[in-house]
Amino acid sequence: MTETSAGRPPALDARDERHHEPGAEPWWNESWYFDFAAPDGSLGGYVRIGLYPNQGVAWYWACVVGEGRPLVTVVDHEVPLPAPGSLEVRSEGLWADHTIEAPFDHVTLGCEAFGLRVDDPAEVYEPGGPRGERVPLGLDLEWETDGGVYAYPPGATRYEVPCRVHGRVLVGDETVELDGVGQRDHSWGERDWWVLGWTWTAGRLDDGTRFHGTSIRLGDQPVPYHPGYVLPPGGPLTGVDRTASRPRTGRAGLPTGDTVEVGDLRLEVTPVAFAPVLLEDGTGRVSRFPRALCRFRDPAGGRDGVGWTEWNQPQPA
Repeated sequence: MTETSAGRPPALDARDERHHEPGAEPWWNESWYFDFAAPDGSLGGYVRIGLYPNQGVAWYWACVVGEGRPLVTVVDHEVPLPAPGSLEVRSEGLWADHTIEAPFDHVTLGCEAFGLRVDDPAEVYEPGGPRGERVPLGLDLEWETDGGVYAYPPGATRYEVPCRVHGRVLVGDETVELDGVGQRDHSWGERDWWVLGWTWTAGRLDDGTRFHGTSIRLGDQPVPYHPGYVLPPGGPLTGVDRTASRPRTGRAGLPTGDTVEVGDLRLEVTPVAFAPVLLEDGTGRVSRFPRALCRFRDPAGGRDGVGWTEWNQPQPA
């Protein structure tokens, strides 16, 4: 294990919160994720803005999910790239902006869009896409850093930020005031969704412990690169050099549960609600990407928690 003091790791610079110079790879991308969850796990959502300069587009995903709620999702893979240095995007039925108010400390996000209300998340994988009702979706949220910043070890240009999240979520004619938890991350480099599979997870336990882990696979074989961290109440943020995931999959590959290990922390993961995405590269390669609001259980410590988990699932040719 390696310890990192609370705040910005020395490997990162405030400029890393901004755009980076693109590489030449076709699927070079720069992405920002913003997850949020109510403390009781009843409601959550996430936003991803991914810039693909060599494809000439941005990908934009936003969703709201919850117990007893239908999925409301925005998935647009043809958004015009934002202006240089900006994270403001506009497309048909979509406006969103993402502002770094204070590097590594405070981010604001606004989104006004029309989402699709989907009763069965597995329909996202159906030919022609899901069917549903078009409903207004709005987010006016702030992410404030909660305890530290984690820079991935050499091999990846990426960092993770555990956060407190507050603001308003609007779905149709409903407004929800949120005072919850979340995670944001930022990465840049080539990302070929159709080669490597992985499990990524992050959350907060009810004693205030924060955690994150990523486990990568090539086919059925684990790749020996599995970063993560544990941040106990009061710190310090401690990087771990071992994470593991043992998902149990059900219909359409949607996981019914997982057992995740982040260093010495062993967690039982129970998906609450899914917001999946179907990923196609235009040449016939397909990956399924189920992402889920989850509850976590630490059997050894008797602690519970909430957060998000994703499983990238490249499909056979």
